[in-house]
Amino acid sequence: MSCLQTIQDYGLRSVGYGERLLPKDNFTLCEQFTLIGSGMIWNIYFGVVALMFGFFFATALGVAKASPRRIIRKPAEWFIFVFRGSPLFIQFFFGYFLFLSLKSQFAFFDPFTAAWLGALIVLFCNTSAYAAEIFYGALQSIPKGDVEAADAYGLTGWPRFKRVIWPTMLRLAWPAYTNESIFLFHATTLVFFSGFPAWQQRGDALYYASYFADKTFNPFIPYPILAGYFILLTVIVIGIFGLINRRLSRHLPADRRRKIRLRPNLIR
Repeated sequence: MSCLQTIQDYGLRSVGYGERLLPKDNFTLCEQFTLIGSGMIWNIYFGVVALMFGFFFATALGVAKASPRRIIRKPAEWFIFVFRGSPLFIQFFFGYFLFLSLKSQFAFFDPFTAAWLGALIVLFCNTSAYAAEIFYGALQSIPKGDVEAADAYGLTGWPRFKRVIWPTMLRLAWPAYTNESIFLFHATTLVFFSGFPAWQQRGDALYYASYFADKTFNPFIPYPILAGYFILLTVIVIGIFGLINRRLSRHLPADRRRKIRLRPNLIR
């Protein structure tokens, strides 16, 4: 079988298109690159969707935590504390069994036990909590002069938040938020090793890498391939977020613009 034929057969296998049966032996590099790359579709899906929705929820949580009203501040503080204080792997297990118990009572929760929705909700809550803490710190760091200038121009309430506070918060938080986004994409590898099952062997990139490692008893080929895919994804994320960061800081002198640097987390 040629490499082109392998790509046609397995390139979209993780989303249900192409060959249903996985190769059993005599694995080629092309098969490993193709299937692990196919699994990356799920990692990208989890990361992109969780970030898109989590960004807005995290903004709301950060603002709520900074609120002087206790009834608004306390729920945000507890949500952030719980999801930042517990391991993501445990959150996956707890989320799966919670949805499983709800499914037994209400048919509505049936899709929530599948990884595409249930695991996505867990990732959404987790990244929202981490990003909210970043945004809260940025809110606390907004120069008082910016707020006083907005007041002097007669901006109050929503117009002041939209035109002054929110853009400044994003500019201050963006480098740290970029790192959180990278860590979220890396965290997607935990999905199919938690409680959420892979339906018909359609897993993410780590699922296929582990399959090849188990079958060949040689982890030194599939796992470096997986690492290479994630390094490429990290470079793309840094590039996209770097362009956004440049846009947010376009009004500042070059020496005052905060550059994005990758700072690895020792513990997630």
